[in-house]
This record gives sequence, structure tokens and C-alpha cells, in this order.
Amino acid sequence: MYRILMVDDEKNIVELVKFNLVREGFEVLAAYDGLEAIKIALAKKPDLIVLDIMIPSLDGLEVCRQLRQNEATRNIPVIMLSARGEELDRILGLEIGADDYVTKPFSPRELLARIKARLRRFGTAGMERSPGGDKRMVLGRLVIDQDRFEVLVDGERQDLTPKEFELLRFLASEPGKVFSRDQLLEKIWGYDFAGDSRTVDVHIRHLRQKLEKYPGMPLYIETVRGVGYRFREVPR
Repeated sequence: MYRILMVDDEKNIVELVKFNLVREGFEVLAAYDGLEAIKIALAKKPDLIVLDIMIPSLDGLEVCRQLRQNEATRNIPVIMLSARGEELDRILGLEIGADDYVTKPFSPRELLARIKARLRRFGTAGMERSPGGDKRMVLGRLVIDQDRFEVLVDGERQDLTPKEFELLRFLASEPGKVFSRDQLLEKIWGYDFAGDSRTVDVHIRHLRQKLEKYPGMPLYIETVRGVGYRFREVPR
């Protein structure tokens, strides 16, 4: 049974989401402020967190930031939830490591679909389920270890979010093949993601910052102008 942590200070919303998730067989934990959310996340290790931005004590953005900085919770998928639908809020949430973003008012069915999509890509405690075949991809100086959910460059472990790991693994699995931003949204986010193509650009920029010594001279992920991105066939 998957364990979901629902974080929102509006108890009616928590109860509505809880009702729909329990009916689908999920275990649901609830928190009504940021400090409580971090405490429960550390103690109970949920499989996924639905996190509202506008909550007391610590806002959702700060909660997400602290979860990503903690080794015990860094790989738990996070879906941000907020009535604030401005582009800046979406991008900021993604910048600090959120995996998805849902704007209030929302359909419980839509939220349930997004939760299931995230969990199809991550196992317990956020660990990605490795597909059949090789578990360790060695690509020049870059190593992607799917069992350990770990990326190494020159033997040094890189600090990737779950979504960054998934995007890198997907691109590296088909080197040389160009994927458009829309294709990456569909493949990595799992459905018609309610955002725009800049979501992909944000994650690619983060990957380059973490993997490349000189992000302006990409060794691994190349931009194909006017089309999208591809992983180099022969990484340098």
C-alpha cells in the first residue's frame, strides 16, 4: 500500500483528497502546517507528498527545499498544490525540486491521476523502478546506476532530484535521438502535463549545472535548436 502525505491548512480539502485516495487503496497521512509536514515526512517516509504552497509556519516552497536538502527525504516525489497559478510560482516550485504542480481549484480525479503517474515511475521512498536489462549505464565519465538511483561523474556522486534523474536516464537510454519538449513532457511527466515546455528547459538547465564543468559547452545533453534535446552518442 502506498503512503501519501497530504499537506494543506484547509481541512475540507484534506478530507476530500483523503476520501478519494483511501477509496483507491492508499494510506493517507495529513499535515496542516509546514513544520508538521517535515516532522511527519522524516518519521513516516511517505511514498509521495502533495504539498500546498500557502501553509502556516513554513510555506510549501520552503518545506520542499528542506525535504530536498535532507538525505532521508530528498527522493520523495512532491506534487505542489496551490491556488496561485502564476507562471512564476510554477517555475519556482520546479526550480527547488517539485515534480509536478496542480492549481486550485482542482479535480480530485486529476490529482489522483497525477499521483498514480508519479508512483508508476517511483517505488517506495521515491526509488525509481528499474526496467529490465542493464541496471548500470556507463557513458564515458558519466555513470547512471538505476538500482542505487545514483549518478556519478568521474566517480563523484551528483545531487539529482527524482525528476532530473528520470529525465537523464530517459535521454541517455537512446543516445543520438532527438526528443522535442512536448515528447519529453509526455514521456517523463507521464501525461498531458499542465505546464509548458519551459518546464523541460528548467530541468535540462539544472542537469547541465550539476553534470557539466562548463554548462555552456555541453558534454552530455545537446540542444537541437528549434527541435528539442538529445544525449550525445559519444560523450566526451
